[in-house]
Amino acid sequence: MTNDLTFYTNPMSRGRICRWMLEEVGCDYSTQVLDYGTTMKAPDYLAVNPMGKVPAIRHGDTVVTEGAAICAYLADAFPDAGLAPPLAARGAYYRWLFFAAGPLEAAVINKAMGFEAPDDKRQMLGYGTFDEVRDTLAQAVSGDGYVAGERFSAADVYVGSHIGWGLQFKTIEPCPEFEAYWAKVSDREAYRRGNEIDDALMPAPPD
Repeated sequence: MTNDLTFYTNPMSRGRICRWMLEEVGCDYSTQVLDYGTTMKAPDYLAVNPMGKVPAIRHGDTVVTEGAAICAYLADAFPDAGLAPPLAARGAYYRWLFFAAGPLEAAVINKAMGFEAPDDKRQMLGYGTFDEVRDTLAQAVSGDGYVAGERFSAADVYVGSHIGWGLQFKTIEPCPEFEAYWAKVSDREAYRRGNEIDDALMPAPPD
């Protein structure tokens, strides 16, 4: 497979998760920063992602969109980084990677927007209730290791990013489990390096 990898992003987006993951795997890549409503909706980029959203990557002829999918793909494409467990040990890895992409994000966004399903419709929600999602996640990250085992993995990049943002923007109530886990997973050179890159790409504040 070619080593040509292009990362499509905006520093004010979930692309920061994938930037962190790219820095973790340590591969060479180029970045295309897209603007909301203009280049993100232009024909060239719609050919990459018809949703006109970031993040996305193009690795040779392979295009991957959606943050969790990009993290999982990069872990497999660059196995020397050791960011995915052996296949036989990936149960928890897949579970929590996609728990964050599905139930966690949906529950957090719905709560932040003030949406609460009536009791007779609650079973239609894939996540049940916000409290169930929060408590389940707190238990998952409460141990001495990481969310998918004893080693840091791509699941920690994705789950950790959601917890970090939730604590920062107060969409997830702080608790000792979340605070300790976030302090542990964010104390990585790749995380700091990725943040520095994206912070430098932020638009200048108006005069």
